[in-house]
Amino acid sequence: MTIEVLKPIKKGTYNNNIANYEAVLPDFSWKEVERQFSWHRTGKVNMAYECIDRHVEDGYGEKTALHYINGKEEVKLTFAEMKEKTDLLAAALRKEGVKKGDIVFIFLPKNPECYIAMIAAVKIGAIAGPLFEAFMEEAVRDRIADCDGKYIITDAELAKRVPKNDLPSLKKILVTAEPEFCGNREISLNELLRNTRLEDQPTEWVDLEDGLNIHYTSGSTGKPKGIVHAHRAMIQQYQTGKWVLDLQENDIYWCTAHPGWVTGTVYAIFAPWLNRSTIVVNGGRFDADSWYSVIEKAGVTVWYSAPTAFRMLKAEGDDTRKKYDLTSLRHILSVGEPLNPEVIHWGINTLGVRIHDTWWMTETGAQLIVNFPSEVIKPGSMGRPFPGIEVGILSEDGVQQQAGNIGHLAIKAPWPAIMKEVWKNKEKYHSYFQFGDWYLSGDLAYQDEEGYVFFQGRSDDMINSSGERIGPFEVESKLIEHEAVAEAGVIGKPDPIRGEIVKAFIVLNKGYTDEPALIEEIRKFVRYKLSAHAAPREIEVLEELPKTKISGKILRRELKVREQGK
Repeated sequence: MTIEVLKPIKKGTYNNNIANYEAVLPDFSWKEVERQFSWHRTGKVNMAYECIDRHVEDGYGEKTALHYINGKEEVKLTFAEMKEKTDLLAAALRKEGVKKGDIVFIFLPKNPECYIAMIAAVKIGAIAGPLFEAFMEEAVRDRIADCDGKYIITDAELAKRVPKNDLPSLKKILVTAEPEFCGNREISLNELLRNTRLEDQPTEWVDLEDGLNIHYTSGSTGKPKGIVHAHRAMIQQYQTGKWVLDLQENDIYWCTAHPGWVTGTVYAIFAPWLNRSTIVVNGGRFDADSWYSVIEKAGVTVWYSAPTAFRMLKAEGDDTRKKYDLTSLRHILSVGEPLNPEVIHWGINTLGVRIHDTWWMTETGAQLIVNFPSEVIKPGSMGRPFPGIEVGILSEDGVQQQAGNIGHLAIKAPWPAIMKEVWKNKEKYHSYFQFGDWYLSGDLAYQDEEGYVFFQGRSDDMINSSGERIGPFEVESKLIEHEAVAEAGVIGKPDPIRGEIVKAFIVLNKGYTDEPALIEEIRKFVRYKLSAHAAPREIEVLEELPKTKISGKILRRELKVREQGK
């Protein structure tokens, strides 16, 4: 099989990027990365200090740290202002009884208060627990109840979704509003801050292994599990921010994720601020005009988003895009789900910039498999292992597979950002390590001779039709290359003769209607562009595909349930 290769586009300067991947591998050492942190000299560890305070002490206090845009509303905060605000909130939290190791939930929209709260909680040695702003009552209850949460910072509107009566452990509900807008058992954070004095030393020094943040991730069964990370994660988050995001201190960086999703914490807060970049925060929901406007208004240079968002922008067409000046963009990256080759070509053809896929998980704490800006991209590949990371493709028995063979994607532990624990669930933690120190991701993939990794689906998503193993992602990618198809989800449908057949669920672009001739045309398109055995034998048109609320991933399991229901 011939794999397409896309060489780097020479736009901008990749000063922080590695010049040659193979040349870096032999001598790379995480210990050498540690030299970049102040704690390597002082022994005083705290992520918040490295993100904010250190830059002020190094003379960058007047540099813009955060640029918030929500329609016509704009707020800019310097590193010095962020230090002052986080110092004050840290003192207020300590005044309310928050101690080192306590979990502080943060249930706020994407606004400056959310980012200030994240840093302030970490500054006093607490574990930050960001909650996605779209969570409803049950999701909030499950997460706080799981770890007997005592503290939450929220606003007057979102506080209505906090089921106080069902959470006896919840001691303090701090609301970013004046007292008259606070309900029963709620404390006005505004008033509290007015009555709090700055402390001489607000920072609580911790150990690298102490808890930093907790994110809940859902599995195929049971309630969401709390994944806890430690301060040592900063080592890998800093270096991936430098080499993969290519962040420089003069960059204007926008990661579109909310901190309630792990990308929104690691790569919208920690990694860019560790690299002294300005972060952009956009309030409100997705809207093509709004997003393009943010890039133009803020002068965004580095952009990190998800394939779903890029596909939605692509579907809007060129007329919307052409209304805005996007020439500031020099580097774009993607995360959260596999990046379709068609989207990469859209980025090159319309934005003049390659879109670089990255792979990692909540449990891994930082990027593991990446496409560097200085290296060749093979569309459909997640890239190659970051230096210091060892990838294995394992059989059902844990035996490493040869290049080209599909197996379970695994990573050799440890690495700096790997999870510290699964909250109150040692059994779940150990379930990731069925073959010694190999971390099993739950993904199926293969690796080529040059080390590029190609995602083939989740371990329960592969389709076996007449003895042929078919990766749904490959079929989905080909489907959306057809001009009529906006989105696609592919599953294996049980079949008495073939075991399974390929069934596709698609959403049509504007201007196309569900007609037999069009459906047959799409099926033949995949047959002739990909292969006969991979072509969907059934195609069903839907108004929309089921997706996760947080990252927009297509939920193939719900498509399977829908099919079984018939």
